[in-house]
Amino acid sequence: MKILALNCGSSSVKYQVYEMPAEATLAEGQVERIGFADAILTHRAAGREPLRLVGEVRDHRRAIEMVIDVLLDAQHGVLRRKEEIAGVGHRVVHGGEAFACSTLINEAVLQAVRSFVRFAPLHNPHNLRGIEAAQALLPAVPQVAVFDTAFHRHMPPYAYVYALPYNLYEEWGIRRYGFHGTSHRYVSREAAHLLGRPLGELRLITCHLGNGCSVAAVRQGVSVDTSMGFTPLEGLVMGTRSGDLDPALVPYIMQQMGLSDLQVDDLLNKQSGLLGVSGLSSDMRDVEEAAAAGQARAQLALDIFCYRLKKYIGAYAAAMGGLDALVFTGGIGEKSATVRAKSCAGLGFLGISLDAERNRTLAAGAISRPDSPVRVFVIPTDEELLIARDTYELVTG
Repeated sequence: MKILALNCGSSSVKYQVYEMPAEATLAEGQVERIGFADAILTHRAAGREPLRLVGEVRDHRRAIEMVIDVLLDAQHGVLRRKEEIAGVGHRVVHGGEAFACSTLINEAVLQAVRSFVRFAPLHNPHNLRGIEAAQALLPAVPQVAVFDTAFHRHMPPYAYVYALPYNLYEEWGIRRYGFHGTSHRYVSREAAHLLGRPLGELRLITCHLGNGCSVAAVRQGVSVDTSMGFTPLEGLVMGTRSGDLDPALVPYIMQQMGLSDLQVDDLLNKQSGLLGVSGLSSDMRDVEEAAAAGQARAQLALDIFCYRLKKYIGAYAAAMGGLDALVFTGGIGEKSATVRAKSCAGLGFLGISLDAERNRTLAAGAISRPDSPVRVFVIPTDEELLIARDTYELVTG
């Protein structure tokens, strides 16, 4: 059975086709620069030459139409007819309080996703466009929504309610939602597999570190706390996001600098983080290189990033009453031995002991010492595969 997984952004569509339940990747690619005359489609299929097309792509419907066309192409495709697609899984960023798991899409689900645009105005509209385009192009095919927020839906109230007047939660839905849930759920399952233990008996901390960063405390397979909050701005230092700060800074900065609410939002989300402190780049690779060359602000940005992460690791171990494994994933988590080493340094009292050589050389697997009471893993995330798994399960019922 062939499952198509779609991840629609503001100007892009990423896709993968899987043969399920074998979980074999048949094809993958993306359409970038949607809305421009020089949009780019890149496509790779198993055993076929890669394909790159450049041309105008007006909207998400045309992008997904191109994806289906290339999947049917005699030279580059993996389908004989589009009816071979048994289900389409969609990444949806925000499911509010309505969805604690992935779900088959119907009109009621679409209405709910539309209502959550107020929480995720930069993401949900594009996710909706992808769903609506796929429904129009594949009207007989079941569509599934896989929500980034769903994995965190079971957090206890003391973890998700802010200490604000309670009516702000009741009337406006202001609470911690958390994000990156698909990634945290995927690597949690993989960690249990590597440990050879049931997920339901484990205490895990999963660190998704990329341009956006979040940490989750996962106890018995359930997210009981996470660093991102009402928006993805809260929590760790990120590429261009500030992460945690004194909320009184917002009106102070607005008053002192004469900024509007939109301008201060832009400052905190797009001008801060690694970029803001280093003054060089939002890319951790550039920051590490500059720090190694002796640039003080790059070193400071690296130190702040790792210190903040270390504090969250310690806090979440305390919240769960102990720890069985620590997981690093995402572009930084998977590739930066420096970040992993600095973040774990001094955590021996928690039972965390890195193997320096394994940390430096391994792309995936256990990087802790054999005698470390807490195992430390690098696990490459695969959100598209989890989307395909959920879609397959719901389609086959």
